[in-house]
Amino acid sequence: MRVLLIGANGYLGRFVADRLLADPAVQLTALGRGDDADVRFDLASGSPGALTRFLDAVHPGVVINCAGAIRGGARDLTRHNTVAVATVCEALRRSGCGARLVQIGCGAEYGPSQPGSSTAEDAIPRPGGPYGVSKLAATELVLGSGLDAVVLRVFSPAGPGTPAGSPLGRLAEALRRAMQSGDGELKLGGLGVQRDFVDVRDVARAVHAASLSAAQGVINIGSGRAVRLRDAVAVLARVAGYGGNLHELDGPPGPMRSAIGHPRNDPEHAAPVGHPYPDGCGSWQQADVRTARDRLGWRPRINLEESLADIWMEAACRI
Repeated sequence: MRVLLIGANGYLGRFVADRLLADPAVQLTALGRGDDADVRFDLASGSPGALTRFLDAVHPGVVINCAGAIRGGARDLTRHNTVAVATVCEALRRSGCGARLVQIGCGAEYGPSQPGSSTAEDAIPRPGGPYGVSKLAATELVLGSGLDAVVLRVFSPAGPGTPAGSPLGRLAEALRRAMQSGDGELKLGGLGVQRDFVDVRDVARAVHAASLSAAQGVINIGSGRAVRLRDAVAVLARVAGYGGNLHELDGPPGPMRSAIGHPRNDPEHAAPVGHPYPDGCGSWQQADVRTARDRLGWRPRINLEESLADIWMEAACRI
């Protein structure tokens, strides 16, 4: 099977590439903006015609799009998450390769949900910020393209390689700094929110399964269990061997209160007012993952404690 992987150097893309390379039946070509991609191409600025010519030359059976942006203003997010996907869809429509498209979406497309509930694929999306809006627009483009396509809505990925700017990455970095400086008290804010964390290696397994399946439409990829951030930081502290006190600041982070693990006077890392979590999903999010089980034969295998241990191992290397 010839697979074209877009965004192979990103957080999710690296693990998807590793998973595909371990399959002897897969012939992998990586397309991206970096010098180490097999083919350099910028989806946000490249033309559909140029991508079509490449597709006709390579003739992949599956195209997997892991590319996109998670930070930036609305204009940048739209360019990298929506316009880029429009380019992929149009190129595939023009090409004679007939490739299947596996698009990586995100749980932020749903927006806030009722505490205690599990969000299924038929929920009406109401994204609470520009990131979720840009990803939802991309999903709608894929679903309306007429292509053989599936969108995997990945909830909160965790595990090795977790970006330092993500909530779990910030928690690990805060612990690292506290241990390095010998600080016996760590003050953290915004720990009341609950998210559905899924290990990035399990996400890669889901992408692999989706590329081999005939499933179409939207499929949630998550653990099926919401975890409070304060519980995650307690596990991180235990894994790290941190013997100090964890002091939780009351309420969500705001302009004068620290975002996760950052000083109150650091405006660069302050969480936006009105959203206790920068994905715009409110205080609770939990995936209903029955569709992934039924249509992909996929279940998460790696528990959150193992994911957190791997996050800490990378943070500890910086001590």
